[in-house]
Amino acid sequence: MDIKKKFNAKLKIVNKKFTGKLPKKIILPNVITLRYEGLFDLDGLYAAIVDWCKNYGYRWHEKSYKHKVPSPKGAEQEFIWTMDKDVTDFVSYNVTIDAHIWDMLEVQVDVGGKQKILSNARIEITIKGTVNFDWQKKFKGSEVKEFAYNLYTNVMRRELEVTYIDQLWYRMYNLQAIMKKYFDMQSKHHAYKGYLGDN
Repeated sequence: MDIKKKFNAKLKIVNKKFTGKLPKKIILPNVITLRYEGLFDLDGLYAAIVDWCKNYGYRWHEKSYKHKVPSPKGAEQEFIWTMDKDVTDFVSYNVTIDAHIWDMLEVQVDVGGKQKILSNARIEITIKGTVNFDWQKKFKGSEVKEFAYNLYTNVMRRELEVTYIDQLWYRMYNLQAIMKKYFDMQSKHHAYKGYLGDN
């Protein structure tokens, strides 16, 4: 019992030396925002986002949906979508899309000789990303495990930051580019296209 106390005391001293401890949850500092006003196909946007999730292996969840009683100007909707991906046994991603739509009216439009229902509204979309380390909580529960986590993340810090944090960052910009193309807000090429080795 005495040996265990001495070991734990030494472990606390060594743990204090790791001043640059990597947190287990890193929220990416910048929020990507997209604002648009005009005609758009809400169902098509929804399908494009779900398709992006499937292409990159994310699980998609609709966390919240609110539809407020329409005024003469139109309806108001709010929804929150979350996308999760377990990248490795140690790293997982979480992307949250928060959308708010104002003055939404359904409009029938003739597209190529066919009638199509589109939405005329103002929309604001924010994309937030989080990188979670030790999402399985294998390094939780004792001081030895916490020491192992600190040691591992200090040794692998640069690789973890460059490989996983950057990857999520560029995936989020890829998702924004898909939405911008959908709203016809930019050209078909964007600055980060192909940066991660995919088309």
